[in-house]
Amino acid sequence: MYKAAIFDMDGTLLNTLADLADSVNEMLAHYNLPSRSIDEVRMFVGNGARKLMERALGTTDADFVNEALEYYNGCYERHLTNKTEPYAGIIDLLKNLNAKNIPIGICTNKQHFAAVELTEKIFAQIKIGAVIGDAKKPNPARALEIAEKFGVNPAEVAYFGDTAVDIQTAINAGFLPIGVTWGFRDESELRETGAKIIIHRAEEIFEHVDFGG
Repeated sequence: MYKAAIFDMDGTLLNTLADLADSVNEMLAHYNLPSRSIDEVRMFVGNGARKLMERALGTTDADFVNEALEYYNGCYERHLTNKTEPYAGIIDLLKNLNAKNIPIGICTNKQHFAAVELTEKIFAQIKIGAVIGDAKKPNPARALEIAEKFGVNPAEVAYFGDTAVDIQTAINAGFLPIGVTWGFRDESELRETGAKIIIHRAEEIFEHVDFGG
C-alpha cells in the first residue's frame, strides 16, 4: 500500500503549455528572434527554466541566457494563470487523496515562485503538504525531502509525471514511477525510461495504485 503521492506539475497536474509558449515568444520578440511553435515549446520544457531558455534561444551563452531568463521570468509571472488549467479529473483525484488522508506533494523543475503561486490559486481547495520548485530533477534530493517531511519510506511513495525526467527522478528516489500520457510527452518515452505503470486518465489511478481506504 502506498502512503504518499508526489506529482510533477507541468504536463501532469496542470496544462501550462500555452502560458509557457506565450512567455517564451514574448521573450524572443524582445530580442527580435523568431517565435517558437507550441509543439517546439512542448519539447523544450521539463528540465527547468534555464534549459528552456537555452533551447528556445538556441545557445548556451551564459550571459545571454541569464539575461533572457530574467526577462522571461517577468513575462511568465504576467502570463502565469492566463490559460493554465488542471487536466481533466485532477481536482477530483486530489480531493479523493485528501479524503483518504494521503499526503500530496508537488515536485517540479519550474520556478519555485510559479509553482507556489499556481498551487495557491488553482488548488486552493486542496490540502497540498509540500510544494518544491527548482527541483533539479532527475536529481531525487528534493523529492526525497518531501517523503521525509511526510514521514514515509521511499518505497511507500507513488510518483506521477509526464516526461522521462520524472520517471528517472522516481527511479532515482526509489519511488513507484508512474507515467501519465495526457501531458507533454508520449507513452513510448515513459515506457522506455522505466515507468512501472502508465495512466491514461486521472480517474484510472486508483485502479492501479493501492492507497488504502
